[in-house]
Amino acid sequence: MKIDAVKWGGVLLASLALMAGSAWVAWEWQANAYGQQLAVKEAAYQTERTDLANANSAQILAEQGKRLALEQWLAASDQANYRVLSNEKTKQARLRDRLATADLRLSVQLDAATTGSDAVQTTTCTSGVVHGACRAQLNPAHAQRIIGITGDGDQGLIALQACQAYAQEVSGAK
Repeated sequence: MKIDAVKWGGVLLASLALMAGSAWVAWEWQANAYGQQLAVKEAAYQTERTDLANANSAQILAEQGKRLALEQWLAASDQANYRVLSNEKTKQARLRDRLATADLRLSVQLDAATTGSDAVQTTTCTSGVVHGACRAQLNPAHAQRIIGITGDGDQGLIALQACQAYAQEVSGAK
């Protein structure tokens, strides 16, 4: 009986060893398969993250390009507006100089019922070739003030046009 027990003990021990070996092989195979699945998922995740990073980089570069283009447009626009404004100021200064030197006189059209006043010097109505109402020359001081007022208005209009052009460019409603 002892031999039988040893024989059965050996069989039992061999069965346990075989079961343990089978369990270990199954465990290793399953771990390897799970590891491969994790590796595939990790590679897909890294690819997705890389694609998102590339898309973000492309979007940032596109926005930087738009910003650079807008900055260049603004610089060109500022130069053009400055040129227009300085030309207008130069014309106003020349006009004021011509009025001051009596090289140029401003006149206004008079109503039929208008008589002379302190601000205007009436002239006689011309009869003959020129058709139209009587005109009177303005006092040079009043003419200077009128030119100053119109110059300020012209500068305001130029600034308004620059602002409108900027608003249109920024909003994209060209």
